[in-house]
Amino acid sequence: MSVFTPVSRSALEAFLQRFELGRLIDFSGIAGGTENSNFFVATEHGEYVLTLIERGPAADLPFLIGLLERLQQAGLPVPYALADRQGQVLQQLRQRPALLQPKLAGRHVEQADASHCQALGQMLARLHGATAGSGLQRRSDRGLDWMLEQGRALLERGEAQQQALLAEVLPIVERLRGQRPGMPEAVLHGDLFRDNVLFEGHHLTGLIDFHNAFSGWALYDVAICVNDWCLAADGGLDQRRAEALLAGYASQRRFTALEADNWPDLLRVAALRFWLSRQIAAEQHGQQEGVLIKNPAHFQALLQRHRQVTVRLPLAL
Repeated sequence: MSVFTPVSRSALEAFLQRFELGRLIDFSGIAGGTENSNFFVATEHGEYVLTLIERGPAADLPFLIGLLERLQQAGLPVPYALADRQGQVLQQLRQRPALLQPKLAGRHVEQADASHCQALGQMLARLHGATAGSGLQRRSDRGLDWMLEQGRALLERGEAQQQALLAEVLPIVERLRGQRPGMPEAVLHGDLFRDNVLFEGHHLTGLIDFHNAFSGWALYDVAICVNDWCLAADGGLDQRRAEALLAGYASQRRFTALEADNWPDLLRVAALRFWLSRQIAAEQHGQQEGVLIKNPAHFQALLQRHRQVTVRLPLAL
């Protein structure tokens, strides 16, 4: 399981005394995270998720808290930070910023079908609609500048196949950074993989883990989702699921012609971003016990498949 900073029962009991949640019943580390330490916490009053923030400046946390409050007010199924007896939502535990949030209903979908993908597309568009023009702003610390820096570093040390792939995609990153196409912008989740979405049957019940949220092109968030939710057995995109996700999104917000022009490149950039971050995590934490390391070769192979993109944005809906 991915717990970078362990928490003892006694420390957690002392922490929970700040809240009106009753006695601690049980807690456990959550497997699957790669950047923060997360725990399921059960008390007499209910079930919660405790997150210790391991990465990023503490100054960004008010943005996260404000974002979740706005999304909750817009009716989206998102967690929100609980306030303690003094009305404080941002806490400290084990010298880490800490947030305690209610546990949402539902479970992760391992094998998504077209119905799941359509529901996700609709919810993602609602998320973007609730944040577009909101004034909430946060720069990604893994944006285009970071991709160029880390991509060039991997270009120098990587294998021949990696170097060839990077030589193709880095000019795309440079173009997007230089031209900054005027596509619709919003606050993006930035990491809406299957392990950050909850379903009960085909009903979407929760979006979680907004710690990578940032301001940017809405279409980039769509590309991140398609790259995880719509993969075929051969490693490429499953046409039916991809079209369902895009149609679900377009039913809430129509895509623009400029977005259609940039769609293949954003699929490639989205694959590059997670290839690089997983590559760095594997190199830095590969020998660290208890930390989940996801295979960077997965997104390297997907980037290779994206040399040919056949899934197009629906512009007629």
